Amino acid sequence: MSKKASNIRNIAIIAHVDHGKTTLVDCLLKQSGLFRSNQATEDRMMDSMDLERERGITIRAKNASFRYKDFYINVVDTPGHADFGGEVERIMNMIDGVILVVDAYEGPQAQTRFVLRKALESGARPIVVINKIDRENANPAKVVDHVSDLFLSLAANEEQLDFPILYASAKAGFAKTRLDEESDTIQPLFEAIVQYTPPPRVEKGDEFRMLVSNLDYSDYLGRIAFGKVLSGSSSVGQPMYIVHGDGTRTASKISCIIHFDGLKRVEVKEATAGDIVGITGSEDVFLGETIAGSPDTPPASICAARPPTLCMQFAVNDGPLAGQEGKLLTARHIRERLQKEVLTNISLRFNETDTASIFEVRGRGEMQIAVLVEQMRREGFELLVSRPEVIFKKGDNGQILEPIEQLFCEVPSENLGPILETLAYRKAEITSMEHADNMVILRAFIPTRGLIGFESELVNATRGMGIVSHLFHEYAPFKGEIPARKSGSLVSMEHGKVTSYALDTLQERAN
Repeated sequence: MSKKASNIRNIAIIAHVDHGKTTLVDCLLKQSGLFRSNQATEDRMMDSMDLERERGITIRAKNASFRYKDFYINVVDTPGHADFGGEVERIMNMIDGVILVVDAYEGPQAQTRFVLRKALESGARPIVVINKIDRENANPAKVVDHVSDLFLSLAANEEQLDFPILYASAKAGFAKTRLDEESDTIQPLFEAIVQYTPPPRVEKGDEFRMLVSNLDYSDYLGRIAFGKVLSGSSSVGQPMYIVHGDGTRTASKISCIIHFDGLKRVEVKEATAGDIVGITGSEDVFLGETIAGSPDTPPASICAARPPTLCMQFAVNDGPLAGQEGKLLTARHIRERLQKEVLTNISLRFNETDTASIFEVRGRGEMQIAVLVEQMRREGFELLVSRPEVIFKKGDNGQILEPIEQLFCEVPSENLGPILETLAYRKAEITSMEHADNMVILRAFIPTRGLIGFESELVNATRGMGIVSHLFHEYAPFKGEIPARKSGSLVSMEHGKVTSYALDTLQERAN
């Protein structure tokens, strides 16, 4: 069904991890009238992957839509973890406004800065939602001040600085424009979306052009290219031309146009300027490429994604127990799966090595690659993986450069000493310490090498009370060696049984 661009709103939900993005999307979908009053719905409906539900995080950006009055609203739920920042970067090409969700207790965190910077650079108009105002020790007024400081530090323009602020509890299902208001619905947020999010930015002209921002695959339709229609319109059966990154073009024909109706994908006859759709008909289309309606249409511009900072090697399991945990064992199986992954994940890189059975995978962080390994394991792959290694660069003067991360760490006051010792051991430079209640908020710059294994050490040292987040800062001169471990390991040379008493005695002599 054709829609006027002036009645379309394209928004993304952005935030730091665990600040309530996906719960807020659930709330918007439910209160928009998308479901029947007696229809059973799940919590965190947008987290469709098993790993997302188990870990409680969003890994892949996903689209949905709903109607409010005469407006058709496309909404994209984005990941909050820094390792999946590539998902956020490419989504910014599709949207015109963002809802920045900030926890009323924690305030802006590392990923808040990253996602907001990307949104402001794309020209999106922001709406700020201070979420979890019903949380114990919440301080919305203080958080608003920190958010305002964040906007100023990111050089937002005058239009972006004039952002509306709403106070909400996505879990309880309400939002309000003032703290002293009474509200039991999310209605104020619907009104803010319609009022403050501009209609889609479309280009003049009747020539069809769409930037590919997401890819999916269907056994029935083949590869599906999702993106925002930048100009013109097109319909099923019409020709299309894929403008590749090297400037070459591939001719094809549109076989299907997919639209979002709530969480469902439905087939439509036409794609119009300003709307977010999926197009099928070509297997030779990739992220960042342009789908055009004529052979001489110029390509659309796309923002370059940040490069990976960590790498791991994936290898065929050639050990004596090979074949006992999976069915997909060969180098061909692993290669095909990694090639499929990099088609839809722009922040991952995959290279073959001199050894046919070993492949190098580059990513943003440990979790991103760990999620890929777990996905492959569940799909029946059996493989060996190496320990993560940092990707170094050479400076203009031949100096070795390594990636540096900006670290935000919140720890209980009684655990501050051991954590500071650990950070010093890992070559971190503390930039600030802020005391709040019984917690201390640390900010530091730390080599990416120093972050490997730090999160588990923090959790153990603080009995699960510590919170850590980090964000890539820059490449800087090598900080010196970081010892791999503080103590040695005990390795058994023979098979057999052992008692806890024997181990306890042995470890005292092994220090």
